[in-house]
Amino acid sequence: MSSTPQSYIAGQWHSPTASTFSSWDPTADQALQSCGTCGDDEIALACAAAVSATNELTKKTPAELAGFLRQLATEIEALGDELITTGMSETGLPEARLQGERGRTCGQIRAFADMVEEGSWRQASIDTAQPDRAPLPKPDVRALLNPIGPVAVFGASNFPFAFGSLGGDSAAALAAGNPIVVKGHPSHPMTSTLFAKAMDSAIKNCGFPAGTFSLLQGTGNALGGALVENSAIKAVGFTGSVAGGRALMDIAAKRPQPIPVFAEMGSINPVFILPDALESNLNLIATGLAGSISMGVGQFCTSPGLIVTLKGDLGEQLANELSAQARGVMLNPGIAESLQTSLSQRASNEAIDVLAGGPVGDQPLQPNNTLMRIDAERFLATPELLHEVFGPAALLVECDSVAQMQQVAKAMEGNLTATIHTQDYDSPAVSELLQQLSRVAGRVLFNGYPTGVEVCPSMQHGGPYPASSFAVATSVGTAAATRFTMRNAYQNCPDSLLPAELQNANPLGLWRLVDGQFTQTAVSQEA
Repeated sequence: MSSTPQSYIAGQWHSPTASTFSSWDPTADQALQSCGTCGDDEIALACAAAVSATNELTKKTPAELAGFLRQLATEIEALGDELITTGMSETGLPEARLQGERGRTCGQIRAFADMVEEGSWRQASIDTAQPDRAPLPKPDVRALLNPIGPVAVFGASNFPFAFGSLGGDSAAALAAGNPIVVKGHPSHPMTSTLFAKAMDSAIKNCGFPAGTFSLLQGTGNALGGALVENSAIKAVGFTGSVAGGRALMDIAAKRPQPIPVFAEMGSINPVFILPDALESNLNLIATGLAGSISMGVGQFCTSPGLIVTLKGDLGEQLANELSAQARGVMLNPGIAESLQTSLSQRASNEAIDVLAGGPVGDQPLQPNNTLMRIDAERFLATPELLHEVFGPAALLVECDSVAQMQQVAKAMEGNLTATIHTQDYDSPAVSELLQQLSRVAGRVLFNGYPTGVEVCPSMQHGGPYPASSFAVATSVGTAAATRFTMRNAYQNCPDSLLPAELQNANPLGLWRLVDGQFTQTAVSQEA
């Protein structure tokens, strides 16, 4: 790493000295460069700058905002190999993975730019007046989505680019027209610093206000809590653990003016394998599951942590496949320690058999690919087994019947995904299972594996609690921008005072909902 990690506040670099922390190279198992932790003064500066930038950002045209986002993607790409090598050193992730993640990050920023430029995402809606309506006249009412204000974004540990300082939450909030104050993840402060350099260049090249972006570096809970408590912050984007997300939700709810926390948290992503699939595709399913469980050392929010099927040969086959997978490196010592604790607790449960892997004490940063097994009756009597184990580990729940598999499905908490393996699509059992899983998972897959999230408008990356804080929201795809908006209606407002998106002439040429019909035509001046 060629430069010292720093914080960045409204166009200025900051290096607090009151306390410091270091990121960790998990491959070499050693500390990297130290970084200063921000305190109350830096939080106040960042939030004040964001407030100052808010009004300026609302004056930017869709074309200007789209141009800024495209410039940002270009600046990230211009970081070149330094971004990749820095990310590798701070996370232990392989080069190919980070190259792909950089492509995804820049691709989603450009997708937001296209969305902003097209404009229909703001959901302009117009109901024209009917002054002669009886018994009461109907007023002219028009509505659209507007920026909510400064957004606090918390970078994630497991996707340092795609959900890092300039990842999906940051891009979504910026696309909605909001300034952002980012709390960088302490696992990769130098990676965050490089992203701040890219942002600094984009802001200057496009003439955007300095308070559009600030990066606060630091470790511990106090910094994040104080940021969420600041009255300037109007919404929060978070990707991480259930404990971390819930803590921020509670802080936000206790404010004099509570704000929404859009948190993507824990998920065990159950996979249900029905008898026909088990009989006809046992080997293929075992191979696919092993690859999905071990992918990214199990540090994906969509890793399959629970496999539900009938008693049979899958356990032994899957155990063999998992044992053949290479062992990887965990992101940091804290995550590795948490995994070992969870595995040890499960291994000590007499109802659970360890079929492959298990806890290790000699190399906790390089965990075993682990498969454990329990029968459905005991699983249903042990609610704590519904909690996520973050790492390359899965629990196989063996059932006596399809009816018992349905009971397991009904016991599920909220999840990001759920998967069904079957070819018997006409079976009432499949229909019932799909209906149940649709209630508890944001995305239901057939005959696939949940790792890998397509970045597209139709993607839903969210789910009922504890998978996320708002089941209706997604943190992937262009729909993610609507999280950071508020809906305003304008009644009998003079045309000249309306936002361009709602004016009679439709100067932006948007698709709008006018008197219940989608159209691009102008509204009659007599209306």
